[in-house]
Amino acid sequence: MKITIITATYNSETTIIDTLKSINNQTYRDIEHIIVDGASTDNTLALIKQYGQRVSQVISEKDKGTYDALNKGISLATGDIIGLLHADDCFAYDKALADIAHTFKTHAPDAIYGDLAYIPRFGKRRLVRTWLSGEHTDKKFYQGWMPPHPTFYMKRSCYKSLGGYDISLKIAADYDAMVRYMLIKKIKVVYIPKILVYMKMGGISTRLSDKYASFKEEMIVIQRYQLGGFITFIKKKLYKLPQFF
Repeated sequence: MKITIITATYNSETTIIDTLKSINNQTYRDIEHIIVDGASTDNTLALIKQYGQRVSQVISEKDKGTYDALNKGISLATGDIIGLLHADDCFAYDKALADIAHTFKTHAPDAIYGDLAYIPRFGKRRLVRTWLSGEHTDKKFYQGWMPPHPTFYMKRSCYKSLGGYDISLKIAADYDAMVRYMLIKKIKVVYIPKILVYMKMGGISTRLSDKYASFKEEMIVIQRYQLGGFITFIKKKLYKLPQFF
């Protein structure tokens, strides 16, 4: 079972090394790693060449944002399973992909997801917040829930039939996709109760400067799928409070 990992990069020289090393260290061997770079002007491509021992393909060209880059990667993927590892994320442990593959082989789901922890962007690695997903139910989506997108792995055949990311959404296309795949299309999903991925603070979804844009886009998704209006947005934020304790 081949797992394709897609990484979108743009001027990611400060974080990409940790991402690449975490893939290099994975014990699972049947990996395809596709990097879609948005025409970086810093040292990103040189670092990929130096540290990307398991990189299968690199594309570097201007794109329309992160989700456009991810869609390109999905279209190029040849693996049975597709997952995403952003340029400021890394696997939490060396057997993460092995656990993901084992879950697909033993439970035969359409997709899996797990838990995620936030760590400082620089300096000593420590857990700042922990996102414990829990088992999903349809009801949870109406209460603002979604799984951590970087822990989500889905069959390539599902991407082909269900489509990729809505690139009109610059921040919340992952939210849109999770609702569409899991709630609307009812794919079979299995939860792995482990921290699979570390996300570094300061990315597009964690910067305060993007909170208003995030609000507008999340409301678009909530209204698009009739998830309950503004109260669902509030519940979505309240769901995150336990991450700090």
